[in-house]
Amino acid sequence: MFVVVNPATGKTILEMQSDDQKSIEAKMALAENAQKKWQKTSIPMRIGIVKKWNDLLNANLEKLAKILTNETGKPISQSLSEIRSVSARVDFFTKHVEAVLETSCVSETGEFTQEEISCEPLGVIANISAWNYPYFVGANVFVPALLMGNAVLYKPSEFASITGHHIAQLMHEAGVPENVFTLVTGVGDVGAMLVNQNVDGIFFTGSHATGLKILQQAREKMIPVQLELGGKDPTYVCEDINIEKAAESLAEGVFYNTGQSCCSVERIYVHQSVYASFLEHLVEKTRRFIVGDPADEKTFIGPLTRKAQLSILEKQVTDARSHGGRVLLGGERLKGDGYFFAPTIVAEANHDMICMREESFGPIIGIQKVADDEEALALMNDTDYGLTAGIYCHSQTRARQFLSQVNTGSVYWNCCDRVSPRLPWTGRKNSGIGSTLSLEGLRVFGRVKAWHLRAVSN
Repeated sequence: MFVVVNPATGKTILEMQSDDQKSIEAKMALAENAQKKWQKTSIPMRIGIVKKWNDLLNANLEKLAKILTNETGKPISQSLSEIRSVSARVDFFTKHVEAVLETSCVSETGEFTQEEISCEPLGVIANISAWNYPYFVGANVFVPALLMGNAVLYKPSEFASITGHHIAQLMHEAGVPENVFTLVTGVGDVGAMLVNQNVDGIFFTGSHATGLKILQQAREKMIPVQLELGGKDPTYVCEDINIEKAAESLAEGVFYNTGQSCCSVERIYVHQSVYASFLEHLVEKTRRFIVGDPADEKTFIGPLTRKAQLSILEKQVTDARSHGGRVLLGGERLKGDGYFFAPTIVAEANHDMICMREESFGPIIGIQKVADDEEALALMNDTDYGLTAGIYCHSQTRARQFLSQVNTGSVYWNCCDRVSPRLPWTGRKNSGIGSTLSLEGLRVFGRVKAWHLRAVSN
């Protein structure tokens, strides 16, 4: 058993049954058999089932959003937005899966009569998902996996297991056989047991430390492993941009979902000529955010999902002050039973500070003054991570030239904290390996077969 806690109150919501080695092995065996039948199901039928699942999400929108808010602390308006936005992912994947699976003829000349390439599903995949966006992060994996003909052993985070239960329940109601989409619940050791099964692919979203452990466990399996890990995402604000608009955009990019987004802005570098003005506007925009009860539609910043993160943020603030940082706003946990931390802005930041080097994953931002593009670029690349990076400037030419030198999987010009189903979501360095989303996010769930076909006369 494990406990699910409401982070806004610190009170237990319920206790959930945990899987063990025996139950996981049984689910794996059933999934292997069920996948063979699911693979033979027509693609239009699989598309129809996934679309029905999405329809069921929208039909149960209010109920599902309340559950998500209760167990993660995500503000209710943002929970509603997350679930509604799953439709864009479903639309993209269902539109393109037939073309990805279609057998293509690449040659009909020469000695061989015909050469073809076909695509087959991997088989059974392990999907160890995340708590911060269980619908988004989950749908990035299990939707294309199912469409491509795979079975999925789906382990939601222990911090979003009730949501995971409802995701699975609606999958089955939509028509996905129970052993094709199988819920696995528990804490970290359950995930380790799942990785040790004879699965055909492992897809994980979470911390760099856990990702390394999974990679070590899986290295002898010779199977695809996709890891979406941490980030320390930087943005550069140039001297020629509308500073007020940039501050408004970045305030949301920093503090949306209480700073617990994979691509939350975690470092900001500002040209020295507009540094003071940017700080003033950012503080003003941040003060407007309502912090409090996540069930209130007016709330923008709720509690942290994990209690342990409070101490990490306190440590980062203390360290920043010791290295000359000025805390312009916040800097402390808020009183009460929930896991609330005040939105925090640290000025005069530098790379001696933990808050500029290590992942924060909370409502805190460090802001550093730079002299020019060259200094900003060097500082942005001075990290072990490589998920996203952005620049706010007037010229697209300048932005393209600058961003082409940033070592990240995604780049933004005059925007931030954005994900599109049409573009690959991929990290570099300690931010992970592999891709989800885009056409690549479909292809990764298949394996190609080369056909050499020659007719002979009787």
